[in-house]
Amino acid sequence: MARVLVVDDDPSQARQVALALQVEGIDTCTACGALEAWAALEASPVEMVLLELMLPGTNGLDLARQVHERFPEVRIVLTGAYHLSERQLLRSDCGAMAFVPKPFEARAVAGFLREKMPSAPPSSRKLNRTGS
Repeated sequence: MARVLVVDDDPSQARQVALALQVEGIDTCTACGALEAWAALEASPVEMVLLELMLPGTNGLDLARQVHERFPEVRIVLTGAYHLSERQLLRSDCGAMAFVPKPFEARAVAGFLREKMPSAPPSSRKLNRTGS
């Protein structure tokens, strides 16, 4: 089963979204900010990151760029209360494939994420990191 990392600076919001996605059949883990996101990405492979745009410190766009550079196979979907158009998303060059505005309905987002998930099983990330 594909796994989604939910990154939000509000722990209760991250848990709420993760639980709602789990109810819809999506395996999730959570992180509250960039440092926790990196720890989660190192600890367990994920196929997708649902990433809050407005994070303190390293913002969502910067974190998306870094994740995309280090883990190019991971699909990134940005979310937030501020709207990003498709054009703005492309111009940001952050590696994100989509933007989902908040608030959103978990069932609709779960369906959207399922459509965007890779169909092939994930490859070993360690091989990608070391270049082996």
